[in-house]
Amino acid sequence: MTIRTILVDDEKLATQGLQLRLEAHSDVEVVDTAQNGREAIRKIKTHKPDLVFLDIQMPGFDGFSVIQGLMEVEPPLVVFVTAYSDHAIRAFEAQAVDYLVKPVEPERLADALDRVRQRLAEKRGVAEVERLKTVLAEVAPDAVEEYDAETAADAPAADRYEKMINIKDRGQIFRVDVDSIERIDAAGDYMCIYTADNSLILRETMKDLEKRLDPRNFQRVHRSTIVNLSQVKQVKPHTNGECFLVLGSGAQVKVSRSYRDVVARFVH
Repeated sequence: MTIRTILVDDEKLATQGLQLRLEAHSDVEVVDTAQNGREAIRKIKTHKPDLVFLDIQMPGFDGFSVIQGLMEVEPPLVVFVTAYSDHAIRAFEAQAVDYLVKPVEPERLADALDRVRQRLAEKRGVAEVERLKTVLAEVAPDAVEEYDAETAADAPAADRYEKMINIKDRGQIFRVDVDSIERIDAAGDYMCIYTADNSLILRETMKDLEKRLDPRNFQRVHRSTIVNLSQVKQVKPHTNGECFLVLGSGAQVKVSRSYRDVVARFVH
């Protein structure tokens, strides 16, 4: 799978430096470069790349204006590249795959490309299914109806829930893979997100956060605690019908009686 890529930056040296780093990734093909926003929009519409590395601060059209200028076409994946970290939240609101601060470190670039590959694989997988359904509609229309009926029940759970959560904590933006989350504790309008090796504070209510998480994996076990059931390693009975869940990190979470039946459906 070749990732057709356009680099957009008004600084020629920055473009050359990024292009040099991308040479270490054999599946990335730089098909063109652009030095301003208007040129970028034109070249993106012409080449229809898979990926664009997009500078934010440029004369005239900035990076966000480029995104707006592509609204009428299917946009490529975007990784913002900038010298300033204060645009990070707005970048993620623009559905960027990642946000890199200059000078771009090879490790961060590799991480960003891994996310791009994952997004492209998911996107192309959907496209393959649609092509298959088109062929089936011509030669076996009954099969298409049967396929749609079988997948309809699974579709909401497949795509509706977050895979990554962006958390602003201590002046930084952390991108957290939801599968790495062990548990979430509520404190008013703040959530404490625990992974095996970190804890972060997210300003959001538990009710809103629950809507973003797949209930097949994340269940409330206490009025102020959500647990990732895939991280549960042991269940320890306790008094009065309560129990403790032992997580992968060794942390123990009490399950109150009112939530025990919910957890029992998933943890055996």
